[in-house]
Amino acid sequence: MAEKISTMISSQEVADRIAGLAAEISEAYRGKVLHLICVLKGGAFFMTELSKHLLIPCTLDFMAVSSYGDGTTSSRNVKIIKDLDEPIEGRDVLVVEDIIDSGHTLSCLLKELGGRGPKSLKLCTLLDKPERREVKVHVDFTGFKIPDAFVVGYGLDYQQKYRNLPFIGVVEI
Repeated sequence: MAEKISTMISSQEVADRIAGLAAEISEAYRGKVLHLICVLKGGAFFMTELSKHLLIPCTLDFMAVSSYGDGTTSSRNVKIIKDLDEPIEGRDVLVVEDIIDSGHTLSCLLKELGGRGPKSLKLCTLLDKPERREVKVHVDFTGFKIPDAFVVGYGLDYQQKYRNLPFIGVVEI
């Protein structure tokens, strides 16, 4: 059975907000080189577009992480599947994520990265679901705050499908 997907945020709204975020970030890091860390897989679309709009020099790296447990519940520990290629010690680092909901994974990841000695460490997300938050996570740059709905597009998936949609859609199963 095919899923029905309705538009929550149009492709134009996403594009406009990413350009706005890039302007905010460029201003915040004026005169600095920013090291972007993309949380794979979902963050790849967002970080690529965001970095194209930055007006400051930036470098890119990628991490893949997952919460693991008994298969049905998260252990609230983070397992690093793919670690960074370069050290972040002494660098201005911005973690770029597609969506933040409970905050468990990001909280653990930020602790891990903070222990690696960056000059600064901030967080940028395209989507934030604050009503789902179980662990406090400070988000420095937010694209959109959204209600608790299952969303796809712009890197977000349902069973590895729909990441390539140019808009944010709600899956109706």
